[in-house]
Amino acid sequence: MFEASESVRTPGEALESSDRSSLDAATLDAYSHTITSVADEVSPSVGRIDVEGPASPQGGRPGRPGRPDQATGSGSGFVFTPDGYVLTNSHVVSGARRITVSMLDGRKLPGHVIGDDPDTDLAVVSVQASELATLTFGDSSAVRVGQIAVAVGNPFGFDCTVTAGVVSALGRSLRTKTGRLVDDVIQTDAALNPGNSGGPLVDSRGRVIGVNTAMIMPAQGICFAIAVNTASFVVTRLIRDGRIRRAYLGVAGQNVPLHRRVVRYHGLPREHAVFVVSVEPDGPGARGGLRDGDMIVAFDDHPIGGMDDLHKLLTEERAGHEVAVAVLRGTERHTLAVTPVLRQ
Repeated sequence: MFEASESVRTPGEALESSDRSSLDAATLDAYSHTITSVADEVSPSVGRIDVEGPASPQGGRPGRPGRPDQATGSGSGFVFTPDGYVLTNSHVVSGARRITVSMLDGRKLPGHVIGDDPDTDLAVVSVQASELATLTFGDSSAVRVGQIAVAVGNPFGFDCTVTAGVVSALGRSLRTKTGRLVDDVIQTDAALNPGNSGGPLVDSRGRVIGVNTAMIMPAQGICFAIAVNTASFVVTRLIRDGRIRRAYLGVAGQNVPLHRRVVRYHGLPREHAVFVVSVEPDGPGARGGLRDGDMIVAFDDHPIGGMDDLHKLLTEERAGHEVAVAVLRGTERHTLAVTPVLRQ
């Protein structure tokens, strides 16, 4: 008589181990298939943007100066309309004297800036070409923490590099070089490097959910993208007017959910609001009575469910005109008279 060695597995244990291995392989195959499918679909629409100008673009990839007074750099961008509109970061093309957009199929297309908005770090470049592959805008309000996020760009000049990760957090704020806070920013751990700026962040179906814009150096896995709902509004105005002139309240805010009891009690049409993080001293919001901690639920009789709603309403036309701003302060609802001013 002998005792079985601990290394010997029963038929049931062996079958269970085999099932686990098969499941792991199937899961890996499904994940790999998703990423490869997204890369195949998205890459033809992403271009490398090479610029020449008086200074290297911040966050882009610095290159060799062509002349002592002229520096070169590169970033990324993606085609979003069949007639050759390319979305990128403002800091990639700001001040550029010459722009060249290089596509995956080998075409090198001269481009020119038709609209630039440093406040959101977004710009639109136009190129003249036919049969350009385009990307579709998704809905960043439907994005969830933990979902797959794929970034495509040209870090350090390595064309069409694909990195994958997840959406790490939502509702972040990011300060642009103008000093303005961009709210509702997406945080991801999909690796970004200099040169990725302006490239798309897409979901598992290849729909754009953000425009890659920044990373924290030397941290790893902390990268940011401007939400596509913000970008969608901005590019429309840039194509029409070339720039965006805005009214502003002088407050910084972030999107927050409201408790269902609060929604029912006050009869609110939205289940989210804008939480006022800080109020600029002597700004229009402060003069109108807005305080830190207020929840903005309506602006000029329009329901507010997030920063995108508020930004869309803070248009040039509302500057200098008194509007009603409804806020929740504690358990009470207040209506304040606030006069936005034009941001120069």
